[in-house]
Amino acid sequence: MKIALITDTHFGARNDSGVISDYMMKFYSDIFFPYIIDNDIKTIIHLGDLVDRRKYVNFVTLNSLRTDFIFRLQDSGIDTHIIIGNHDTYYRNTNRINAVNELFGDAPFIHIYDRPETVTFDGLDICFMPWINPDNLEDSMTEIMNTPAQILMGHLEVSGFSMFKGAVCNHGISKKTFQKFDVVYSGHFHYKSDDGHIYYLGSPYEIMWSDYDIKKGFHTFDTESRELNFIENPYKLFNMVYYDDTNADHLDDVMTDFQSYEGTYVKVVVRNKQNPFFFDKFIDGLYMSSPQNISILEGSNELIDDDEIVDEAEDTLTILEKYVDSMSLDVDKGRLNNLLKDLYIEALDIG
Repeated sequence: MKIALITDTHFGARNDSGVISDYMMKFYSDIFFPYIIDNDIKTIIHLGDLVDRRKYVNFVTLNSLRTDFIFRLQDSGIDTHIIIGNHDTYYRNTNRINAVNELFGDAPFIHIYDRPETVTFDGLDICFMPWINPDNLEDSMTEIMNTPAQILMGHLEVSGFSMFKGAVCNHGISKKTFQKFDVVYSGHFHYKSDDGHIYYLGSPYEIMWSDYDIKKGFHTFDTESRELNFIENPYKLFNMVYYDDTNADHLDDVMTDFQSYEGTYVKVVVRNKQNPFFFDKFIDGLYMSSPQNISILEGSNELIDDDEIVDEAEDTLTILEKYVDSMSLDVDKGRLNNLLKDLYIEALDIG
């Protein structure tokens, strides 16, 4: 039996951006649903954070979630299992009130897990572990201790794994907590990574610049062979374009096919610009492809290294963490970073 695994779909991401939503829907219509239908997959497990906003759901986002995801699962006869993630919950200290239950709790084909539970698929026990918080901590540890399952799937914050490129989580649950399991699969961190035992599956698509140049997609899991298979999402929302006219004698030497940049966010990294006419035509050609946004990074004819490009691409949390790490403070920087993270997330919820 093959099961599709998907996580951190974050419907409504980036303040319910229509651009982000259209990009997400392209993945579902062109990649996800054709694959599971063509391969006769009848079960999916969602490992948390179905929606992005903890406090409310935008009506346009809800319409897209229902018609382009939930209803398509129903129409395709897909048995759907959704593990509650931290973005799905209204309160921070309990999973009891969550968006998935409130929106789809009555759907007969959707099974929702806001507390730990061991479920059997084709004779294979899998321990489902939703977001761990004060309300379910005792139950979670009891389930981990007593479950007969050798596989755990959940929405976990495990110390030592990358939250995104260049930023390792230095808090959360210890890896040792899950040492009894043969393998652990988790949502929460959008960066796809593993240590050979715990696997963060990563988000299925790019949501912010820190996702640039990172493989995105979803997985299938075979209950018989226990093989995990990755299906890559080829669509990119964030692109880097490099401009260098050092050896260009003709305009064609710097021009390229810009069609793939339609509707995307583009950063133009200027390595060398010696011919202003060529550069203007290059930018005109890029604009003609109708990108969502263009940013130009120039280094006064000096090479811009990859680290600087990454810095330009970082999100707010990364910038805050690096700023704290660079300061000469006689404080616990880990705790300070955690506080700033909580304040930032709370600000997003208010906004």
